[in-house]
Amino acid sequence: MTVTTSGASGARAIGSRVRKADGPALLTGRGRYLDDYTLPGTRHAVVVRSEVAHARIVDIDVRAAAASPGVVLVLTGAQAAAHAGPIPHFIDPAARGGRYAEARCLAVGKVVHAGQPVAAVVADTRRAAEAAAALVRVEYERLPHVLDADASLEPDAPRLYEEWPDNVILHNHYGTGDVDAALAEADLVVSDTIRIARTTTAPIEPRGYLASWDDLDGTLTVYGSLQNPHQLRWMLARSLGLDETAIRVITARVGGSFGLKMQGHPEETLVCLLSKLTGAPVKWIEDRRECFMAGAREQVHRFTIGAMRDGRIVAVRDRIVADLGAVSAQAGWAMPNMSATTLASGYTVPNVQAELHVVVTNKPPLNAARGFGKDSAHFVMERMVDLVARGLGADPAEVRRKNFIPPDRFPYRTATGLNIDSGDYPGLLDKALRALGYDALRARQAELRAAGRHLGIGLAFELTPESADGPGSFVSGFDVTTVRMTMTGGVTVYTGVTTPGGGNDTGIAQIVSDELGVPLSWITLVQGDTERCPSGFGNFSGRSMVVGGGSAALAARDVRAKLATVGARMLGVPVDEVEVADGRVRAGDGRSVPVPDVAAAVLTRAFAIANDVEPVLEATRAYKPGNIDHVPDERGRIQPYPTYSNCLHAAVVEVDPETGVTKLVDFVMAHDCGTIINPALVEGQARGAIVMGLGAALSERLTYDADGRLTSDRFKTYLMPRAGDLPEIRLEHQVTPSPFTMYGNKGAGEAGVGGAQAAVANAVEDALAPFGVTVREVPLSPPAVLALIDEARTR
Repeated sequence: MTVTTSGASGARAIGSRVRKADGPALLTGRGRYLDDYTLPGTRHAVVVRSEVAHARIVDIDVRAAAASPGVVLVLTGAQAAAHAGPIPHFIDPAARGGRYAEARCLAVGKVVHAGQPVAAVVADTRRAAEAAAALVRVEYERLPHVLDADASLEPDAPRLYEEWPDNVILHNHYGTGDVDAALAEADLVVSDTIRIARTTTAPIEPRGYLASWDDLDGTLTVYGSLQNPHQLRWMLARSLGLDETAIRVITARVGGSFGLKMQGHPEETLVCLLSKLTGAPVKWIEDRRECFMAGAREQVHRFTIGAMRDGRIVAVRDRIVADLGAVSAQAGWAMPNMSATTLASGYTVPNVQAELHVVVTNKPPLNAARGFGKDSAHFVMERMVDLVARGLGADPAEVRRKNFIPPDRFPYRTATGLNIDSGDYPGLLDKALRALGYDALRARQAELRAAGRHLGIGLAFELTPESADGPGSFVSGFDVTTVRMTMTGGVTVYTGVTTPGGGNDTGIAQIVSDELGVPLSWITLVQGDTERCPSGFGNFSGRSMVVGGGSAALAARDVRAKLATVGARMLGVPVDEVEVADGRVRAGDGRSVPVPDVAAAVLTRAFAIANDVEPVLEATRAYKPGNIDHVPDERGRIQPYPTYSNCLHAAVVEVDPETGVTKLVDFVMAHDCGTIINPALVEGQARGAIVMGLGAALSERLTYDADGRLTSDRFKTYLMPRAGDLPEIRLEHQVTPSPFTMYGNKGAGEAGVGGAQAAVANAVEDALAPFGVTVREVPLSPPAVLALIDEARTR
C-alpha cells in the first residue's frame, strides 16, 4: 500500500495531531481494499467446511459439484496433499516445550472441529461456487468429541490427536517465591474462580486473498488483507515447494486486523494452490460466519491471593486452563502463555506461581487477538485486587496504590521475569481519579443507594508488554526501513511494518519529516509489498512506531547527513554550522539552499562539490531496541519485551437489579505510552481497544451447540456494543519515556482490552455490593447479572 502524506511545514511533526494520511481517501470512499482488486480472468473460491466436530472422513463425493455450471475445479484434502505440504506454524509450539500437530489447507483423513475446511470449489462467480459447494457430499465416521477444557483434561477424554498422550498442547509453570509460606502468614487469603468467555475480533473487513499464478515464469502474486507479508511469503514457499523469490505478497489496505490477519490460516495456502491448479487468478473472501469461527481468550483461572492487614499483597497463585480449540498454524496457542507470564502485572508481589494448561478441544482454533493473552492476566489480577480490598474493607484505589511498583524502582524485574522499563503508576491513578471526580462520585453513590439505585465504580490497572521478540520465531523485536530521496527532493519511505488501519504510516512519516528536515507533503510511504519493501515483520504487539519508527529515523538521519555535508559545501561553511529543516539546508548566518538543489548536486556533481560523498540518497537501516535479553537468568527466565505501556481504567455503571441491564455511565482511561508521536493516533487506538474490552465484559460470547457447531455466527447473536451503548470515553495522557527506545515511545496498539473488561466487572460488583454479589464470569449480560443476584440471595 502506498500513501502520500500532507501537512504544513514549519512545525515539528513529532507530537502533533497530524491527520491520517489516507483519511481523505477513506472518507470519500476511494479506499481500495482487497475485494476491490480484480485481475483479468479472476475465478472465485468457496470453502466446504465440516458439519461435525470430530470424525474420520470416509468419502467426499464431488461429482455433482464438479458438474455444476461455471465450476472449474473441486479440490479435496487428499488431492491438495499431493500438491502442498503442511503449513509451517507461525510460532511452533514444539519449539516452546509444547506439542506439534500438523496443519494443512484441507483436512486429510480426519476433521477435529466443525467448520474445518474439507474441500474447495472454484467457479466463474462466487454465486456459482456457493451453489456447487452446497452439492459436495461428505461421508463421516463420527468420533466422540469434547468441547470443554476441563473435560478435555480428564484421562478418558476423546483424543484429538492420536499421537499425543493427552489433550495438552502446553503445560508450564511460571513465577518465583514461596507462595505457600506467604499465604500461611497472610492476614487475608481469598480463593475463587474466574471464567473468561470465548470472544472474537470481528474486524469490519474479513480476511481475503487473491492469488495469481503465472505458469510462464513460475511466479505467484498474492494480494491479501493481512498483517505479515514477508512471513506469509516464507510460509507459502515452504508449503507449496516454491522459492521465496518466486512469490510476491502485497498487502492491500486493511479494514482492521486485531491479530486475526497474522499468517497461519489454511485458506492462505489453499487459495494459492487453487490458482496454481486452475491456471487463473483465484479470489476468496470469507463471509461473516467464517470470520466468527476465529476465537480468543477462553480461560478458567482458579486463584488464591494473600494480603496483609495494611493492604500489601504478598502472594498470588493461579491455575489457568486455556481452551485452544483445535490446533492451527496461527499463533493463538501462545496467547495463554502471556496470560501467565504477565502476572502479577504492575504490582510488587514477591511470591507468584502460575500453572498453565493449554488444552485442545473440538472447537475452532484460537487465533491471535488484540491483547495477546496479556488482557486476560490483567482482568484476573484486577479482580483479585478488588477482592482483597473488599476482604479488608479498604478503598480499591488505595489498595492499588499500596502495591504499585514505585516510580523510583524501574527498571523492575517481576516474579515471572519481565523487566518493566519505566512508569509512574500512582500518577496514572491520580489522573484517573481526578478526571472521574472520585470522592464526589463515592458520595453520590451513597445517595443513590439510599434511593434504591445501584451505581458502581470500578478501577483497573493494565500493564502491556509491547514490541515482542520471540527467539527463533517470526515474532521479532526489530524492523527495517529504507528512505529514498529523488533529485527533486521527493521522499519515499519503504518500511517493513504494515498498518492494520490505525495510522502508523502517518506516524512514521512524521518521524521522517523531522529527522530528514523536509515537509510532510514531500513524503510517500510504501508498506506491505515484499517486492518493494525491505524484509520486515509487519504489525503485531504494538511494535510499529517503536521499531518501524526507530528504523525510519536511522535511515532518515543517514540521508540527512549527506544533505548537510553537500549543502554546507554549497554554502561555504563547515557542516556543523548548518541544519536541515523545512526543506532547506540553512547556515547560521541565515543563508540557505533548497534541499532539492542539494539532492541534485549529490547526484549530478558527484566528482565536484559532492566528491568523497557516496552519491546515493538512500539508506536502509534496522532498529533493535534495548531491554530484550534471551539469555535465561538463574531461574530460566528471558526478557522478550523492550517496553511496557500502562494505563488506569475507571468505569462507572448503573445496574438495574430487576432487569439485569448494565448501563455504562462514564469511562476514563489514563494512558502512558511514553513519548507520543501523534496523540490522535494513540487516542484512536485506545478507544478501539477499550470498546473491545467493554464488549467482552458485557455482551460478547461465542457459543456452540452440543455438536460443536457455532451458534453465534452473526451480529444478531454475537452482540457487540453499538455507539448508543457507550458513554464518551475520556482519555488522559501521561508521559514517562522508555529508556530503551529511540524516542522513549512505548507501543500503543494493545493496551485497553483487559483493563476495560476488568474495570466494568469491578464496577458491576461494586454496584451490586448490597446484594453480596461476586463476579466470577464474563460477559455480564442481563441474564448473567440476574443469576448473580439470585445466587447471592440464595446464599
